[in-house]
Amino acid sequence: MGIRFLTSGESHGKALTGILEGIPSGLFISADYIDKDLRRRQGGYGRGGRMKIETDHAEILSGVRWGKTIGSPIAILIENRDWANWQDIMRAEARGQRAESRAVTRPRPGHADLAGAIKYDTHDIRNILERSSARETAMRVALGAVAKKFLSDFNVMIGSYVIQIGKQQSASSSQHKNEKGLPVIFKDAEKSPVRCPDKNASQKMVKLIDRAIKEGNSLGGIFEVLVTGLPIGLGSHTQWDRRLDGRLAQALMSIQAIKGVEIGIGFEMGRRFGSEVMDEIFYSPSPSPSPLEGEGRVGGHFGFYRKTNNAGGIEGGMTNGMPIILRAVMKPIPTLKKSLSSVDINTKKPFKAAYERSDVCAVPAAGVVGEAMAALVIADAFLEKFGGDSMTEVKRNYNSYLKYLSKF
Repeated sequence: MGIRFLTSGESHGKALTGILEGIPSGLFISADYIDKDLRRRQGGYGRGGRMKIETDHAEILSGVRWGKTIGSPIAILIENRDWANWQDIMRAEARGQRAESRAVTRPRPGHADLAGAIKYDTHDIRNILERSSARETAMRVALGAVAKKFLSDFNVMIGSYVIQIGKQQSASSSQHKNEKGLPVIFKDAEKSPVRCPDKNASQKMVKLIDRAIKEGNSLGGIFEVLVTGLPIGLGSHTQWDRRLDGRLAQALMSIQAIKGVEIGIGFEMGRRFGSEVMDEIFYSPSPSPSPLEGEGRVGGHFGFYRKTNNAGGIEGGMTNGMPIILRAVMKPIPTLKKSLSSVDINTKKPFKAAYERSDVCAVPAAGVVGEAMAALVIADAFLEKFGGDSMTEVKRNYNSYLKYLSKF
């Protein structure tokens, strides 16, 4: 059995909650560790006023004792500080005067507003937008931080950076990176206001965001998530829903405003001949160097290696020992000060769509959410393969598998 998780809570509700089940006992974890990723999610140039109100903090309610997991479900709570300003609008109790004047009846193009209102039979769109809001991703990041900590105990590293905002592209690309240098690239990304390791492109992205702010517009972009240190054999080719690439793609597509996902060189494969994109297999009697390191070799374990990684670390739905390369495109935030045409769901008359306080560009934050979702999926696949009730048991199973690989 792997892991599973659920989140709950509304954007302006009292709190966000999450439950993560399946993490073995004996994993060291703390709220401080989780909070580091929560702070990363709240950063990035172009974020809205909400980030000035919220300072997210993970409160661990269960599943952890004296700094270590105990094998039971991990429950986490993140309070919404903005709740103080929304109690009359968002309280659960049916008492006192209802704030009818604050009902939202004008669906915003690009949001879940209209489809959600029709599906759930409500004439107050706030019932939809409160949950469909990307505020929910704060809890995904918190739960994903636990999964990242679990994977780090097996030397699996997960990081991300922005490669494009609007039409401004970065020269940085995972296809040209030495894995040994990835930690430096990730650090450079964290120093950038837009989480882009290319300093020149980063400055141009900031200027583009400033233009969008001035014009009352918004911007989307593309981020990459890289996962290194995984052995061959996570996932499976045997059923459609066990293919790791499918699971990762669904996880990234589930992030608000994500409209496309690539693995490896992705859509570029459709523009090349087969001989140009397949990652040829080589063998050396001695263990090959780390992926993207030395003598032109790109990864592999215990003798098998590749010189390219166009597949992005997954073949036939399974890890092949290469770094996993994920790329996702985020559409521009659909909440605009430059209002778009809409129709009131009650009067059916045309109006300009309602404006809710929003970000201008959230691509840097989306990369952090992408890391979390990748970590949750990969931790699930990892425990399917090497599962146990304690970290000691999982490590024993994992080390046994590595010995098997060395003799294959």
